[in-house]
Amino acid sequence: MDLFDRIMELSRYGYFCSQILAILMLETTGEENPGLVRAMGGLNGGVGFSGGCCGCMTGGACVISYFTGKGEDTGMDAPEHKSAMGEFTRWFNEEMLIQYGGTDCNEITRGNPAKRVEYCPQIIAATYEKCMEILSEKGLI
Repeated sequence: MDLFDRIMELSRYGYFCSQILAILMLETTGEENPGLVRAMGGLNGGVGFSGGCCGCMTGGACVISYFTGKGEDTGMDAPEHKSAMGEFTRWFNEEMLIQYGGTDCNEITRGNPAKRVEYCPQIIAATYEKCMEILSEKGLI
């Protein structure tokens, strides 16, 4: 099954952008973490379905941080953390502005919820691919 088909399948199960990114990441690493998937649901639809910052931007940042961020009291961010986050957020801002006119869900969908079906799967796929590209280039996956 290719990436787009998997995204559509997860969407049919009722998952949204950030949760789908988390599931794809966990599948890539061979892990399961239902708590993480549930928590990522808070980012869906522009943070709690408010129409704010796209869940792919916040979810993508979480995917990067999953591999690079501080995770224990005595730990530290990976040295690549800030550069990976910066590269991702710059890319996301530029791409979404060019293609959709902004980075908020309401800007991307122009306030039309039906546009989610048209735009979101493509944005999820592009976001996941970019996250994996950045992590791979930095030797983190």
